[in-house]
Amino acid sequence: MSDPLVIFTPSGKRGTFPVGTPILTAARQLGVDLDSVCGGRGICSKCQITPSFGDFPKHGVTVHQDALSKWNSVEQRYDDKRGLIEGRRLGCQATVQGDIVIDVPATSQVHKQVVRKEASTRPIILDPATRLYLVSVDEPDMHEPTGDLERLKRALENKWNINDVESDLKVLHQLQKSLRKGEWTVTVALHRPDHGPQRVIDVWPGFFEGPLYGLAIDLGSTTIAAHLCDLTTGDVLTSAGLMNPQIRFGEDLMSRVSYVMMNPGGDVEMTNAVRAAINELTETLATQGDIDPKHIVETVFVCNPVMHHLLLGIDPVELGQAPFALATSEVLELPASDLDLTAMHQSARVFILPCIAGHVGADAAAVALSEAPDQSDELTLVVDVGTNAEILLGNKEKVLACSSPTGPAFEGAQISSGQRAAPGAIERIEINPVTKEPRFRVIGSDLWSDDPDFTSETASTGITGICGSGIIEAVAEMRMAGLLDPSGLIGSAEQTGTDRCIVDGRTHSYVLYDGSAHDGPVITVTQGDIRAIQLAKSALYAGARLLMDQMGVETVDRITLAGAFGAHISPKHAMVLGMIPDAALDKVTSAGNAAGHGARIALCNRQSRIDISKTVRAIEKVETAIEPKFQEHFVNANAIPHKTDPFPTLRSIADLPDVSFNQGSGGGSGGRRRRRSA
Repeated sequence: MSDPLVIFTPSGKRGTFPVGTPILTAARQLGVDLDSVCGGRGICSKCQITPSFGDFPKHGVTVHQDALSKWNSVEQRYDDKRGLIEGRRLGCQATVQGDIVIDVPATSQVHKQVVRKEASTRPIILDPATRLYLVSVDEPDMHEPTGDLERLKRALENKWNINDVESDLKVLHQLQKSLRKGEWTVTVALHRPDHGPQRVIDVWPGFFEGPLYGLAIDLGSTTIAAHLCDLTTGDVLTSAGLMNPQIRFGEDLMSRVSYVMMNPGGDVEMTNAVRAAINELTETLATQGDIDPKHIVETVFVCNPVMHHLLLGIDPVELGQAPFALATSEVLELPASDLDLTAMHQSARVFILPCIAGHVGADAAAVALSEAPDQSDELTLVVDVGTNAEILLGNKEKVLACSSPTGPAFEGAQISSGQRAAPGAIERIEINPVTKEPRFRVIGSDLWSDDPDFTSETASTGITGICGSGIIEAVAEMRMAGLLDPSGLIGSAEQTGTDRCIVDGRTHSYVLYDGSAHDGPVITVTQGDIRAIQLAKSALYAGARLLMDQMGVETVDRITLAGAFGAHISPKHAMVLGMIPDAALDKVTSAGNAAGHGARIALCNRQSRIDISKTVRAIEKVETAIEPKFQEHFVNANAIPHKTDPFPTLRSIADLPDVSFNQGSGGGSGGRRRRRSA
């Protein structure tokens, strides 16, 4: 009988281990980022992990309830003294008993998440939906028997001409005390929805100068990024992010839908996991911003349709099969308490942008709000790169939209040495086309690896792996250096002329960094990594080409890269890889986190919420899953940069060696060279 398989998320690293192996030991052997400072004695609690049970078709395993050893006395002692979050175990105490999927929460990771979805500094017209109003309320009179709430409403009408107001029970609990403490003068927080009466969120005695705060949250398949904003100024106080804990149920959207199909109650598990993560993120932001979390009165969410449904607690199964029906595509406004978001004001309100279609979500709507292709004279392609890419193409005349299932490879998942964006992760790479030697930069340092001070500057973080932007540049650089042929095959040492190309089973890998002499990792780009990137970029390019077909064009005027990668990958590398269509490099720009910026616009400007609903209704949706040409485009896009599209602009600025490493081609040193076509 073979040893059990242990799979760690979000890293995706896996390996087999004998029964009885502590999870912490397995993590260390695989290079998984799991913290521990007490030497595995169950004292520090740094190694907390969350096991997952059920069927995981994406990973090819079924995890039974007895896959880990039973709860032991050390864990019980720690739980009694300090408390463990329900469902968590100590990695130093829990041992492998069967195939198991283990999630490493952000708090248990040594190298903390770097938010690659930073807030944009582009200006926003400030007109928040929640505002403060100071009013003086008539004192009660026995001859006019009206309630305090009714007299508050009358005061708002007389002073501010606000004549349609309602309140919930939570406000009534404190209204009378606030009025009397403030000697009948109070500050009222009113939330003004798109439709219907305004709502009293809170009441403070006397003059309360605030400020009030809101959250703009980009709920991605892999990463949750949030910005804490001052609603009185529109400023971003702080930003933070964490990995979406739903990754342990499936790295991509359809894997999560499959998990729900095969595990009754799986949707509830994922809903609870993501809501708990949002509460954790809210507390983190409040601490970083040095504010009272109870002054967070609004949250705006943008997300893809599956995340949308799971956030709302709606079974996403219908989104996994044609016709990909949404439970609702409209704007949603509801109490935060309905979503169990308890780390903010008890009467806080949630606004969720509209979805465009079954596979094109509120995140695409937020990108449309941020980048406004419908207001452009130029034909603009906007690509929001992520686990599920959202693509917009259009101008003032027409805007098309689609989504493309790129998968998590661009986030560093499914990559052999991949990791999230954290200090120590390789993020920039250059390979000398003559010597085939690499140099690189890691997150946390501005120095290249061939700088004399690089080793000392990175001593605290080490060199731990390669993140999404790093693997994209690595593959593009390998192609330009002649280490990779157009089909995506890595050449041998003899074919490429460098012993960095090593035999790896029946294929080859390229060694980026070998830290084994100092007990560090060996970071390689494997043939499997290349295939994962090819699949991801092919899906992205095929989606863009499909929209271009629908628009009847062969080129676009401008390309905007949005999302975590837009700000961290050069247009040249993206084009060499074949992620985006051929274009002049000065016409390829970065929009940073466009979805997050769209969420901030909706948070800080009430009119934009009304506008985006109209915009979404005018966007034409293209469903890649049922378009016959999508598969044709996908297959042709597997080549690097492309099998049939000529990429003339790219070839004028980048040398793409015409090599072939197919073993049947009889390649000698450097492979069989063919005459380059004109």
